[in-house]
Parts: sequence; C-alpha cells; structure tokens
Amino acid sequence: MKRSAGILLHLSSLPSPYGIGTLGKAAYEFTDFLKAAGQTYWQMLPIGPTGYGDSPYQSSASFGGNPYFVDPDILEQEGLLTREELCLFQWGGDPQRVDYGLLYQNRGVLLRRAYDRWDGREEAEYRSFLEENGSWLVDYAEFAALKERFGGLSWLEWPETYRSPETIPEKVRESLEEEVNYHCFVQFLFFRQWNALRRYANGQGVYLIGDLPFYSALDSADVWANPEQFQLDERRNPTAVAGVPPDCFSKNGQLWGNPLYDWDFMRQDGYSWWIRRMRRGAALFDLVRLDHFRGLESYWAVPFGETDGSAGRWEKGPAMELIRRFREEVPEAKIIAEDLGLLTPQAKRFTRQTGYPGMKVLQFAFDGHKDNPYLPENCPENSVVYTGTHDNDTLAGWLSRMNREEREQVRDALGVKGAGDLHRIILECGTRCRGKLFLVPMQDYLSLGSKARMNVPGTAQGNWVWRMKPGVLTEGLAKQIREYAELGKRI
Repeated sequence: MKRSAGILLHLSSLPSPYGIGTLGKAAYEFTDFLKAAGQTYWQMLPIGPTGYGDSPYQSSASFGGNPYFVDPDILEQEGLLTREELCLFQWGGDPQRVDYGLLYQNRGVLLRRAYDRWDGREEAEYRSFLEENGSWLVDYAEFAALKERFGGLSWLEWPETYRSPETIPEKVRESLEEEVNYHCFVQFLFFRQWNALRRYANGQGVYLIGDLPFYSALDSADVWANPEQFQLDERRNPTAVAGVPPDCFSKNGQLWGNPLYDWDFMRQDGYSWWIRRMRRGAALFDLVRLDHFRGLESYWAVPFGETDGSAGRWEKGPAMELIRRFREEVPEAKIIAEDLGLLTPQAKRFTRQTGYPGMKVLQFAFDGHKDNPYLPENCPENSVVYTGTHDNDTLAGWLSRMNREEREQVRDALGVKGAGDLHRIILECGTRCRGKLFLVPMQDYLSLGSKARMNVPGTAQGNWVWRMKPGVLTEGLAKQIREYAELGKRI
C-alpha cells in the first residue's frame, strides 16, 4: 500500500431518488469526484442485506448483497422496469435521511416487477453466477423465502421442521422454488451492478475498501445453514453471545448478541467457513477491513440471557493459526486490522505479528498524554489514520461539544498557537502524519455536525440513516480535498 488518501462513505449515504444510495449514477459520480480530489480509496461499510436495527453489521447473509442498493434506473435501461413503475412508490420526504420502513414496504414490490419481466434465467451469465455462488446462494435464498413465509420471524421461532435446511420437506422446497428463484435473481442483479461499478472505479484509479463484520447475526442464513460453526445448544440457541467489556463508548459494555464461533470445530475442518468468507471479501474489494480484529486473539463471551456486556469474560481465539490459513488459501487478500477498543498487550502483539496495518483515530488522540498512540506524531507508517469512523461523532460535532479548556488541550497536543480553525488543522495534521493511508468520513470534509453522525454505539434507534445532500460534490470541494492530499504527499 502506497502513501495515499481516501474517503469513507457508505453506499446508503449516496443521493438518489429512491430513498437510499444505490449502485447507479451517484456511485459513478462519486468515483469521478474521488479521482478529481486526488483520492485513491473509497471505503464503505458492509454491503450485505441488513437485518434488525438496519445495521450493516447485523446482516442476514455474510456472502450476499443488499437488495436496497440495486439501482432502479439501471433496471429501466435494461427493460426490466418502466418509468411509470419507478414513479409509483414513495421513498421518504427527506433526501438526507433513509426511511427504512418505506424501503421495506416498497423495494421488494418494485424488484418483483423486474423479476416478473425477466426472461434471462437460461442465459450463460446467470447460469455462471449460480454456479460460482452455489456455496451460499441457495441457502440464503431458501432462508429469505422462508422468512417471508413466516412473516419475518426469526428462524428460531419457525416450526421445528424448518429450523434446518436438512429437514425441510421436499414438497415445501418445491413450493418455495419461485421465491428462491426470485431471491437468486436479486442477488444476480446486485453483483452484476457491483462488478460494473468496481471495474469503472479501478479504471479511474480508485480502489474499494470493504468492511468485513467479524460476527454473523443470529437471525441469518449463515447460522441457520451452518449451525456447527457456532456455539449453540441442542435447540440451536446460543450458549454465549458477542459483545465488548465496559469502555469509552459504554460504561456497561456492549451486548451485540451475535452467536460466538465454535473455534474448536472450525479448527478441525480447516477454518473452511472463514476461508470462504475471506476469499469472498478479496474477490469483491481491493482492501478488506476486518472488523473487531482483536477478536481473533481473544473475544468477549457474554452468557446468553444477560442484559448488558459487563457479565462477559475473555476467551482465546485462533490468532495466528487462522492468519496463516488466510495466507495459504487467500494470498491475494489485503487486510486492514480494525484494532480499536480495549486492547490487551497480547492483542497488540498479535496485530504487530500479523504485519497488517492497524487503525489510528485522531478523535482518540487528545487525552493530554504524550505517548498516546493516536497522536499524529505517534502513528506508525504501517497504519491507516482516520479523523473518525462510523462509530464516532463527526469531527465538527465532536469539536462543538468541547469546552475552551479541552480545545486548548487539542491545540497544545498539536503544537498550534492562536485561534486557527481547529477542524482544518486536524485534517492537515492527519494528512501529514506517517500513516500510509489517511481516510476521512465524507461528513468531515463537508464540515457537518452531529446530525450527520452514522452510528451511536450501544443504541438501536436512529442509526445508519444519514445521506449526502444532492449537489454538494462541487469542483471547489474536490480542489480543497485535493490540496489536503497534496499537502500530505498522498497523490
């Protein structure tokens, strides 16, 4: 990885007339903007189908794509939808917020109209897609079809017969065939549009950074179809779930609720599920940010039924054993280690041992200690430096909550005298630091306040909804961002 810069912006945050960002026109325009702004990388959040709370980190399919991101205008160009059909549905009145309720009600109806008009299931491109994705696609499509049949209930609430792909009666499977075909079709659309966007971006010298969630959601095709990979009891309920201990984000820790991996079983079968997952990530992205990387060294296990994360304990993970398997089986994977949070000396040593670049967040830098590892002068070359991530407030929002003494502490830490624009100064310090890659959320280049924050950890409502206002990607803004990249010698 060369010295470079990039922008963090999820697909959902792109402007579009369809309630959420898509893989259509705005994605291509943002790619052009990145090139004009001297940016080499576009980082986004996980692209899988979202589940409870609309979080991209609680996906119903680790290997799938989010149907909401399929662009309707492209479908019109392909003759699968009409302009009249595109105008039939409401997607929300605020172009700067995602209305997931309306998307849930209407997006599937629109995509089914495209499916009804489609006659390409015998085409070579579609047959090839089915063959290449067979290891996960049918399980996901059956899971999605059954979930609709049972009114959206978690698979743990389905009748016993349906709680495993192996026990579904053949007559039921036959009755689901059309629904299964529909969900396969939607995934085909997603990845056809995805691959076209990635080819375009790479052709423009822009490379995509994907985000691989560490855990699978409990209510997912992953756990339903692969229960042996997780710590479940005989009724397939989790014995313990994921979270983190108390930290700066939450005094009671965080209870994520994801089932934990059965690392003993995974070791015995050569970590095949993880290898497939990493191979998938490497095929879709130019770089993969592995979320909660420290969980490979040791993970926080909370007994199932607890109400917060404080009751957990540390358990050992596979550490370098899995990393060696990655290097043997997926040597093309380029990984960024999300090594934030409470890090023990063992977890820090593990990240160094892998050689993967870790993450440094400037909002964590200003506690008054000269040895703070997030201070710009302390960021090592082998690191990815952020002003903040999707879990932080925006830079403008963070600064607005500071009192005068706290602001002076930031100025002292950066060696800045006078009353200069602290927002600009932090961006300049970030781009100048030694870290190979400097990544900035789009909200920070737009100087947006806390209303544009993407997520507040530990909360389940009001997250993941921010969208970029149409028309803000001006030539002037591109020039301004390019100047930061030039200042840091990142072009």
